[in-house]
Amino acid sequence: MDIDLNSKIDTESHIMKPVLEQIGLEQGRSILAFNYSSVYFDTPWHFHPQHELTYIDGSVGTRFVGDHVGPYEPGELVLLRANLPHCWKNHLQEGINAESTVIQWNKGIFATIPELDPVFTMIRAAARGLLFDKTAAAPVISRVKRLPQCSGPELYVALLEVIVELADCPYQPLSEARFEDDLPAEFNSRMAQIHEFVEARYAQKIYLRELAELVSMSEQSFSRFFSKIMGRPFFTFLNEYRINMAARMLIDTDWPVAQIAYACGYDSLPFFYKQFQKFKNISPLKYREQYVQN
Repeated sequence: MDIDLNSKIDTESHIMKPVLEQIGLEQGRSILAFNYSSVYFDTPWHFHPQHELTYIDGSVGTRFVGDHVGPYEPGELVLLRANLPHCWKNHLQEGINAESTVIQWNKGIFATIPELDPVFTMIRAAARGLLFDKTAAAPVISRVKRLPQCSGPELYVALLEVIVELADCPYQPLSEARFEDDLPAEFNSRMAQIHEFVEARYAQKIYLRELAELVSMSEQSFSRFFSKIMGRPFFTFLNEYRINMAARMLIDTDWPVAQIAYACGYDSLPFFYKQFQKFKNISPLKYREQYVQN
């Protein structure tokens, strides 16, 4: 299960600047449903004005949703509200393709009526990305996978039935921050630069002045800006990011914990253990053991 993490990280470091994706919805269509299968997921970190429901059929790898980074596995179902940056990056495995079922639809295609209040509550929550409980969502998966074979009114009705049922399923939010569609353009640009910088430099020591200079702000202004947008101080976010990457390495490699800690930018092993326990509520070794058992 050992992989070249440096190679993987170099490959993925370009993805952190979100790209506006133009969804190919032809005139007279408001829903796009398709199956994807290839050696790898090649879409960069991107966003689009449509809502999206993604089911992972095959491969394992890393999921990026807003400020979230974490491992994904086959069988996961994720709902994304419009304009939420996201992507999946699979680990290359011989004989295993990256496969997904994706449904994207325009905002406003379903009537705002009291009977659909649970659906719109769920979609508002999806501004952070929602990962559905596998067991609870299992009965609806077969219908999600049939959506690419539907068209016209049948597709519209089938999608509505799917999201109505999902509104009753337990889910967990992924991104700490909400990426709302009314965020000023300059804020999006700054956050893209910051996210890209962290992705490329998280293994090194990072100073606040570097980030402030990157977005042409004073350190004090940068701190206020980041906390306002992300809901927590920059270094809290950085530690969370590093711990998520460490969790991925615990799963993907057989490296000792100390080697993983240093690879994620931690000079102090006790501090790494403290941060891992804080964000994962479990020790690094127990985390690895739990994954192997599952």
